[in-house]
Amino acid sequence: MWGTTRAYLNNHILGVSEGHTAILRLVGVGYRATVEPSAVSVKPEYPGQQFVSLKVGYSHPIELGLPLGMKASTPQPTRILLEGIEKEVVNQFAAKIRKWRVPEPYKGKGIFVNGETIKLKAKKIK
Repeated sequence: MWGTTRAYLNNHILGVSEGHTAILRLVGVGYRATVEPSAVSVKPEYPGQQFVSLKVGYSHPIELGLPLGMKASTPQPTRILLEGIEKEVVNQFAAKIRKWRVPEPYKGKGIFVNGETIKLKAKKIK
């Protein structure tokens, strides 16, 4: 248990001193993300909450509220930068976003977290 305890303490110290980040890439035609101060379909959980709005092929935009203490920005329409103090919260929110479009092995489309890559499958040839 000492190694686990040490890792948790190290993550908390690094989070307070430097902060943790997660970079998400949206790969696909028409896949876009924006950070908005208000949402249409979701009510804010706390005052001043921001929302990540995803357009990933559904008929409506997906709006996800940012957890308390986390910042999000979109340097490009196909990139999302998540920053926060707690590593577990940052990675959990990144996984929540990724769940909407998991990378698929045939065309390589989806939401990739932190430089993730997949191996594409070959086409069937008769």
